[in-house]
This record gives sequence, C-alpha cells and structure tokens, in this order.
Amino acid sequence: MNKRPTQSPNRNWKTRLKNIWVGWRSLLIFIVLMLIFRSVFADWNHVPTGSMNPGIIGGDRVVVDKIAYDIRWPFSFKRIFRWSDPNRGDIVTVDSPEEDQNQLLIKRVIGVPGDTVELRQNRLIINATEATYVQVTEDEVRSLNLPPPGNDLYFWETIFDEVRIVKWIPRHTSRDSSFGPITLGTDEYFIMGDNRDNSRDSRRIGLIERDRIIGRAHTIAFSIDFKGHDGIPLRPRFRRFFTYLL
Repeated sequence: MNKRPTQSPNRNWKTRLKNIWVGWRSLLIFIVLMLIFRSVFADWNHVPTGSMNPGIIGGDRVVVDKIAYDIRWPFSFKRIFRWSDPNRGDIVTVDSPEEDQNQLLIKRVIGVPGDTVELRQNRLIINATEATYVQVTEDEVRSLNLPPPGNDLYFWETIFDEVRIVKWIPRHTSRDSSFGPITLGTDEYFIMGDNRDNSRDSRRIGLIERDRIIGRAHTIAFSIDFKGHDGIPLRPRFRRFFTYLL
C-alpha cells in the first residue's frame, strides 16, 4: 500500500498563515489603519477622575485632536513637524512627568512661555492681571448640564479673553490655594485642573515641557455613569454626548 505524502510542519504553518491572511486581511488592515489613526491624528481619552470638574467629569470620553499642534510618529511621542503651540485656556492631554505615573493627564493651559503666573486664595493672576469671578447660577447649572455642585461653588473665571467655569470648595485653604509668582521659560507651560481644590497639576508636578503636550481636547464624545443611579451601573449620560468643552 502506497503511503500518502505528508507535508512538513513548516509548510503546514505557512499554509495556515496564508489562509488566515486571505480570510482576515481586510479586518487586519482596518485594525492597523485604525490604530495608526488613533495614534497620530485623533483619539478619545477616558477621564477617570474629577480634576476637571465641572466641565469634564469621571466617565466622560473626550475627543483629542492629536495634530492640533504637531504631528508625531505612530505609537511614539517623537515629533515629525511642529506647526502650532498651545494657547492659554486650551484643554490638553499631557504625558505625565512623574516617573511612577505612566498615564496621560488632561488639564487646562493656564500659563504659556514668558507668562508670570500666581494664585492667591484660588484667584488667578497672570502678568499682573487678576481674573474676575462671578458665581454660576442654578439656572446656568441646569442649562449647561453641569453636575449639581452640592456643597461646592462654581464660578465663571474670566481673564483676558478667556472664560471658563471653575470649582472651589468654600472656606477651604490648602497649600495649592496660593502659589507663585513664577515666570515660565522657553517651551514651559503651567497647567491646572478646573477643580482647583482637587487637582494634581503644575502646583504639584511642576512646569510642563512643550514636548509632553500631546493634543487638544475639544468635545465629549460620550459619557457613562459607572456607578449609576438607584444601584444601576453603566448608565449612559445622553445629555453629555457630543458636548463641546468650554
């Protein structure tokens, strides 16, 4: 009886890989292109903390424009070309300078190179100009779909042409409530969270080098309340979907 010829193990593996490629190449190419797109052009970032309350809350997914300031090689922070720089008031994602924190931060740019920045009892001063503060009304909280402030306070903070909402804990004094003045050098940025009494930012981690700023956040893509209400987890916050950030 004649024996059937057998294929070598190497040939079997090559045949299997070829079959996988033929059957799945469209999906594989799509996945690779999507990963490159998210790495280079735009991505969304999960926000796990409340440091940017009330504009961004825990559970928000924020759209980040990664080519707002420069373009980088895929899957790295190495820049190919730089065409712009962050402005005061921009909400940016930042590669944390802390060695034990392998994560991206999302904060607001407060000071840019050449600025002199200080804070006095949570009142911001830039280049000797003091910000003005007006408390946000209950009607504005509802119309802007902000989370209820509870025992905290929301204020419209206005300085130069920038207006945003910040959060304070009333009658609260901490080492972060006042600092400076400090003058920023070339390619140095000062970032803070809008939740001024609950944010780990330049007041703790120092000035941020330009190369660590990855992109500009501009929209909440969607939002999930992971704790939920009435004991129901993973509840979508539909009113926050596609909300532009102040």
